[in-house]
Amino acid sequence: MRIPLLIIAGPTGSGKTDTAVFTAQALDGEVLTADSMQVYRGMDIGTAKPTLEERRGVPHHLIDIVAPDAEFSVTEYVARADEIIADIHRRGKAPIVAGGTGFYIQALVDRWTFPPQPADMAFREAQQHAAQVHGPEWLHAQLTAVDAVSASRLHPHDVKRVVRALEVFHLTGRPLSSFAYKPGDDAPESPYAARWFGLTVPRDLLYTRLETRVHTQLEAGLLEEVRRLDEAGYGPELSSMKGITYRQLQGYLRGEYDFATAVALMVRDNRRYAKRQYTWFNADPRFRWIDMIDAGSAVAAAARIVREWNAQLNDDDA
Repeated sequence: MRIPLLIIAGPTGSGKTDTAVFTAQALDGEVLTADSMQVYRGMDIGTAKPTLEERRGVPHHLIDIVAPDAEFSVTEYVARADEIIADIHRRGKAPIVAGGTGFYIQALVDRWTFPPQPADMAFREAQQHAAQVHGPEWLHAQLTAVDAVSASRLHPHDVKRVVRALEVFHLTGRPLSSFAYKPGDDAPESPYAARWFGLTVPRDLLYTRLETRVHTQLEAGLLEEVRRLDEAGYGPELSSMKGITYRQLQGYLRGEYDFATAVALMVRDNRRYAKRQYTWFNADPRFRWIDMIDAGSAVAAAARIVREWNAQLNDDDA
């Protein structure tokens, strides 16, 4: 018997946190966060990490599990999530995966496998040097030429992950994205009977929300959070510091541009990230989309998810 698993995904700022919490309360569930940035400790405001108050007593997993200088891969995410989901199910609770990192969600459900190749350190160093000489955008363009799917989910300044994707192509002759299983492929059976829900907001309204959130984060102490991390030695070369808000504010703190420019870059890159998320999720036909404006509230969206989830379980039991 496969474990029933509820997926709630969508772009940043679409209301996933509240919707997942209200859904969990209705189903006696627990939430596993699918967010590649919220795994890092001490990075709270800039990752929009839900506070204890926002979690409303619902247990949340896979938050604050590694230090900002730790390596954390999709393979590790899947391994940890598998254990947590099994435990939640064993205790009679409903496991709910909620977040905006589609790469993590699909790898978990579809059992993506990655090639066990030894690292080519010379190749990595050559690509890192190329990024320094030509710029990270040039390196990202090289990835786009051989693996547009992986390039679409990686920010051009995330040089470490761009290099890794290029290394896979270099070692295997195949794009990293080709190792992913897609609906209809002859893939290993998933241990999960997943039900996929996506949250959407009209693009103009979403962009306004994201701009407002940037200013709200700054008022909540985001600059101080980034300064503390920078002073602790967590530099811009780390994957964690490539995240939106952290990268831009570190640039300001290091004198690369003024504060107004940093804020403008944060707003711009949040919008670009949301657009990439939409592209990723829209490519998966399994999602049942909920327009959050039509729903009226996160409570109403959660009620719809609960109705459809229960109907699915009843059909499976019939």
